[in-house]
Amino acid sequence: HDAELFELISSANIATGFHAGDSDTMHAAISAAMQHGVAVGAHPSFFDRENFGRKELKMPNEEVFDAVAYQLGIFQAIASALGVRPNHVKPHGALYNMAVRDEKLADAIARGIESVDPKLILFAPDNTELARAGETHGVQIAREIFADRNYLNDGWLVPRTRPDALLRDPKEAAERVLRMLREGKVRSVEGRDVDVRGETICVHGDTPGAVEFARELRTQLEREGVGISAPQRRS
Repeated sequence: HDAELFELISSANIATGFHAGDSDTMHAAISAAMQHGVAVGAHPSFFDRENFGRKELKMPNEEVFDAVAYQLGIFQAIASALGVRPNHVKPHGALYNMAVRDEKLADAIARGIESVDPKLILFAPDNTELARAGETHGVQIAREIFADRNYLNDGWLVPRTRPDALLRDPKEAAERVLRMLREGKVRSVEGRDVDVRGETICVHGDTPGAVEFARELRTQLEREGVGISAPQRRS
């Protein structure tokens, strides 16, 4: 769906080879993003192509640091060759999910970002270890909320193993995103209002119907006066 999605989004997270993709797909995705004026960011993960990076793995934190720096370095090199400056970083899958709770893992990720380009923006949920680690290392944070995922009482996402993990109705998603942006609240699947703040909205490109979902979501948000643009790096 990439070509169609690029017409609807302002930022793209691009796989850096560990869970999916390779130099050719990075080149193609960055080129397509350029054509549509979409900001690009690396999407580093555990090295786990078999499970698309969505299986939790135990790795020494220094290996995580190396893996993040390695993936960012490759992505930066390809982007630079195309005349593009990467804008952000978002860890993928299990690496992201674990880092929101694991202080040392989050620190390894933040140090990896800082070592390659400290001006990259880190996409991270508000009030998490990942966001705090970024701030500790002077990395700019864009707080992330999810349009196509349901939330738990603790403010985190319903696991993908559950049938109620995904939110598929774009109109319902738009109403929920608007409330998150305006009130800083989201209703959990258990029925509780949870505090959540955000500056960047995630829609997963591999979800069935992702293009139609993103198109309707954007239409609804813009109708309510919400502008869609990429966060800006510090100068």
